[in-house]
This record gives sequence, C-alpha cells and structure tokens, in this order.
Amino acid sequence: MAIGWGFIGAGNYPNSRIAPAAALAEDTAIIASYSRDRGRADEFASKHGALAAYTSVEELLADSRVDVAFVASPNNLHATHVKLAAKAGKHVLVEKPMATTVNDCIEMVKACKADGVKLGVGFQLRYHPGHVEASRLVREGGLGVVALAQVLLGSGVRGQLKGDPRTGLRGWWESPEMVGNSRSMIGTGVHCVDDLEFILGQTVVEVAAITDGQTAETPLENLVSLSLMFSGGAIGTMCCGSRIPDAINDLTVYGSDGRILLKNAASPSLGGSLEVTSETGNSEASYEPDPLALAKWQIEGFNEAISRDEDPRASGLDGLRSVQITDAMIESVRTKRTVRVEPILT
Repeated sequence: MAIGWGFIGAGNYPNSRIAPAAALAEDTAIIASYSRDRGRADEFASKHGALAAYTSVEELLADSRVDVAFVASPNNLHATHVKLAAKAGKHVLVEKPMATTVNDCIEMVKACKADGVKLGVGFQLRYHPGHVEASRLVREGGLGVVALAQVLLGSGVRGQLKGDPRTGLRGWWESPEMVGNSRSMIGTGVHCVDDLEFILGQTVVEVAAITDGQTAETPLENLVSLSLMFSGGAIGTMCCGSRIPDAINDLTVYGSDGRILLKNAASPSLGGSLEVTSETGNSEASYEPDPLALAKWQIEGFNEAISRDEDPRASGLDGLRSVQITDAMIESVRTKRTVRVEPILT
C-alpha cells in the first residue's frame, strides 16, 4: 500500500519541489497539507491533489491516513513540529537545517527514538548517482588514501556586490533567531559539508571559518569559507554563498592514487558530471538535468527505510552533526579559532 505523506508547511520548496516529486514517487500518496493561512493550505492541497487541508498541525497529525510528516516550516519551528509528529506516531522527514539549536536536535532525535518513528533530514545530494558512485569509489579505496576534499558552491549574479539572499525566500530568512544565526551556511553550506561526509565516509571533527557576517552590523553571512578536519585524517575546504557568481558547484576529492571531480553536480537538481582519474581506472559520466529526480529518490528512499525498518540515508544524527558544525562555524568566526566538533549521540 502507498505510504501517506502530510506536508507541514506550504512554502516555495515543498510547493515547487517536494510535492511534485511525491506525486511521481512510487508507493507514495499525498494526503494532507498544513498552513496557518486557510487559502494557502487549500491552494496547496488543490494543486497537488491532497485529500485534506488543515490550518492546525495537530489536526493534520490526527489524520490516520498520514504516515509521514514532511516538515518544511520556518527553521525555528522544526523542533516543535517534529516532536508533535513523533508523539502522534508519524515518521518525519525534516528539511535542513534540522533545527536552530543543538539542544533542539538532541530532543528531536530522542523523541523520535522514544516513539519508535523514523527521523530523516533533507540532504538530497546523498541520492545523486554521481555522488553515490564517488562515495563507493572512495570507501572501496579507489583513490588510495584521501588527502583533500574541496567543494565550491555559488549562487550569485554577475555585477551584484553581495547578491540578493532574499530572492525566492520568505522574509523570516532575514531573522537570525528564526533562521538559526546563519544564512549561506544554513542555506547551502550544510549540503556541501554533509556531502563531503557522505562521500568520504568520515565525519567533521574540527572547523576553522571565515565569513562576511556574524557581526552586530551584519549578523547573517553572504559568503563563508571553511577549513575542515575529518575523522579519518582527510582535510577539506568548503566555500559557498551569494557573492560567488555563475552558479558554480564543483566538488573534488584528491587521494594518493588519483582524484574525483563532480562538476556542476552540487545543486538540489540532478545534473552535472563525474570524472574519475585514478591508478585503478579512468571513467566519465554525465547526468541529464531533472529538477525533481533527487527529491523523488529521497522520498522513495525514506519510504524504503520505513518498510525495511532501517535508518534513513540522512538520519537525525546526521542532521544533529550538521547543526553542530554550523555552531562551530559561528564560534570560529567570533573567536578566530579552530573549534572541535565532538560526538553527542551515537
């Protein structure tokens, strides 16, 4: 039988990406939508064929046809909505960032575990076939010993000094408290760092950061650069933001026996190419653009985790660590020091 999905949040991303992908996903039914605004809830339900529209989260979660709650409310509400969903016995896929504080993330993980439901986080790059292949090659030793991993992701416009971070975003993205005291890192950087962890099979243990924000005058950054130390000894760099023009999104991994280049393949849409140059063999692959493919595979993967009683590919622990790394970035910028990232839950 199809797994029923309820949407908590009817904003641009669920409206343009996740709900259309859910309509294409196997064994998936769009059951319900929620928005505080009745008109938005009804419009979302009508557009995507949902069976019900609610202006109360509790009413959506009381709908017995809903098996999964997709949480895409403002960042500062994620923890509340995830814990409500867990208490109602619903599995949860929450958009990144998982929450705005580490303590909230811990409570979310514990709540979902206590109530026996799955908790996944929307890191869809883990479903890109180029990234999956890169991860396989690295973990099986195809590059030898990995030394360096680099990712660059830009979303700016030529001739525009800082870009316009509000383009396509709701106004709450201008509120440090609501968004999580970061903009570029939370908007795109967390995808990049999670992707590096996924490909390398290593976790971030140290962060050194420089941004153009995190000050009283400019609390939210438009450009961030990170130096990273990974648990297996690899070193990483990540740079992202709206001041980098031309929508660049490249990732490179260097090992003792070769390198992997993922070119234009670090965006939420399928596309780009994979180039492997290694002592164990050379190969190339390209991927046709598809704005819904990664979201569709993410939904199907989450459904599969439920059916098989397995952890989602991007779990609550991955989401928790991502918020820890963001906090470490902010602390590093303010103290001008390298910050350790210690495991909290296992």
